[in-house]
This record gives sequence, C-alpha cells and structure tokens, in this order.
Amino acid sequence: MSTPLILGALWVVASALVAMLPMKAQMIPGVALLIAAPVLLVWIGMVHGWMWLAFGLFAFVSMFRNPLIYFARRALGLPVRDPRQTAIPDPHEVTR
Repeated sequence: MSTPLILGALWVVASALVAMLPMKAQMIPGVALLIAAPVLLVWIGMVHGWMWLAFGLFAFVSMFRNPLIYFARRALGLPVRDPRQTAIPDPHEVTR
C-alpha cells in the first residue's frame, strides 16, 4: 500500500475519533483534519488517479458536510445557524 493511502486511512480513523469527542473539544483537531484533507486528496489523486481522488472527495464531503455548508454560507454572505445550538432541544427548557 502506498504512503498516501496509508495516511488517508489514518486520516479516516482520526476523523472518527475526533467525531466521538464532545463538541467543544472537536474544534482544533477538526480544523486540522479539514485543512489536511485537500493535501491528502491531491496526493492520492496524483499517485493513484482521478477515480481514487473522486472516491476520497466523496468520503471527505460526506464526513464534513456540516462544516463545509457552514463555511460556504459564510463565504457567500448568507445567514448561518449558530453552530453552538443543538439539534435536539433540552426537554427541561421546552414549554407547552
């Protein structure tokens, strides 16, 4: 197995581990993984061809879709949802 594929597999494992962290602890390692991904994808594409690049890009976008949507909306000047909000409301705060 080539070096870029080994590093890509380690990137996937690291992403899965970061996803298990509490949300506040995900920020710094998540940004590092987000920055490292394009470098790894280009390297994999150069060594193994466009099909493996496309496969890796699909996996990357699938794993980081929410941060990518957030940054794209901010870049386009569209309103964004506060990332600190939770998708599931706290049952103690819900009033009938």
